Amino acid sequence: MSPNVEGPTHASAPVQAAYSYCEAVTGTQARNFAYGIRLLPTDKRQAMSALYAFSRRVDDIGDGTLPAEAKFVRLEETRALLGRIRAGEIEEDDTDPVAVALAHAARRFPIPLGGLDELIDGVLMDVRGETYETWDDLRTYCRCVAGAIGRLSLGVFGTPNATGPVAADAARAPEYADTLGLALQLTNILRDVREDAANGRTYLPAEDLAKFGCGDGFHADRAPAGADFAGLVHHEVRRARALFAEGYRLLPLLDRRSGACVAAMAGIYRRLLDRIEREPEAVLRGRVSLPPHEKAYVAVRGLSGLDARTVTRQAVRRRV
Repeated sequence: MSPNVEGPTHASAPVQAAYSYCEAVTGTQARNFAYGIRLLPTDKRQAMSALYAFSRRVDDIGDGTLPAEAKFVRLEETRALLGRIRAGEIEEDDTDPVAVALAHAARRFPIPLGGLDELIDGVLMDVRGETYETWDDLRTYCRCVAGAIGRLSLGVFGTPNATGPVAADAARAPEYADTLGLALQLTNILRDVREDAANGRTYLPAEDLAKFGCGDGFHADRAPAGADFAGLVHHEVRRARALFAEGYRLLPLLDRRSGACVAAMAGIYRRLLDRIEREPEAVLRGRVSLPPHEKAYVAVRGLSGLDARTVTRQAVRRRV
């Protein structure tokens, strides 16, 4: 444990109220995320809610209706607030509940708060309207807005199970967390391709769009004439599956409940990916989602540890 990090501590009434606010934000704004973190013990669930609430604030600035220059100012103000959190300057009676909760979480756990600076950098890319020529270009963006969240989350989860056949993977845990974040983000990009187009944003690499005849964008409930939209989707699905396969190597390193949380969130997105693969044009007609009973199945599978055991067996085979 870092010398600057406290162990689990009793939270005062103002801090508990701040955490309650963050959990309310998470429950209303991020159902898949909230579904996963409910599997965690209280202190970790609260810390993850604080991370989400701060991240949501950053995202809302980028997605809001303010002029670009005003967004730049707001994002830099948020970065300055992060600096105050990092410096330990937030008091428990501060009027900003997200700052109070995140400051307390950062004392409880070794959270690499620089990941939130990376998130701000990624949202600044959105505000500037950047597009991406290649997968390597898009991967840089995804590492900022999603890979960083994976690494931040790892600070809360820790890697207590980095022993036995997976011990050699322990040093790569941040890399696996980052890669799993990329897999989730690429799935999001596929799911939201029509919504993003309506907002003037294109995330998929331009070279991929050109290869499959989709350079005109996605502004209708069917693919552009002459485009191989299904081919484009299947190409990106294969990329996302490879990222999931690599990122899942994180699971055996986590304790049971943290592993269940990650397996539940990742499992929901993998099932979304399955649906998108089966019916690519569905993403042009509306948002693809999972019914509650499928989410419940994914949660039970995560709690069973099945995915973690599968990855461990694969690690053993790799070393034989």
